[in-house]
Amino acid sequence: MSHVLSEILQSWQSDRPGDPGHVLAHYVEHPDSVACTVAIAADGNLKGFQSLKIARPENDYDVPAGWGVIGTYVKLCSGRSGIGKLLFTRTLDAARQAGLTKIDATIGKSNFSGRGYYSAMGFRTWRDLPTATGKCLTLVPG
Repeated sequence: MSHVLSEILQSWQSDRPGDPGHVLAHYVEHPDSVACTVAIAADGNLKGFQSLKIARPENDYDVPAGWGVIGTYVKLCSGRSGIGKLLFTRTLDAARQAGLTKIDATIGKSNFSGRGYYSAMGFRTWRDLPTATGKCLTLVPG
């Protein structure tokens, strides 16, 4: 997961951490984690992962408490191959099981593929930030 995240962060020229310790603490073992789903190819290589957390009061994401917060990271060479859609199917199941009614995806303004992905998954813009766009998916009880 760290390799996938680090590759993406480097392409964004971001100084955000992507080391294994950060990935473990921030995505896999985070106390607010609802789910962290991985996509692994038949050859055993990790193709991507998706994290879903629940936003607590006064959260780092500045979204309403009780909303889900999603992050999706797909290996750069594997984009547009259905991995994100597959990951989201599993994450959506986890969100519903957790009783979430809304999920936020905050995407950098320059991340056109990310904004397109979340729009394709049904997310709609709910806020415009100086450097990012906030998209929200309202879950219908099912």
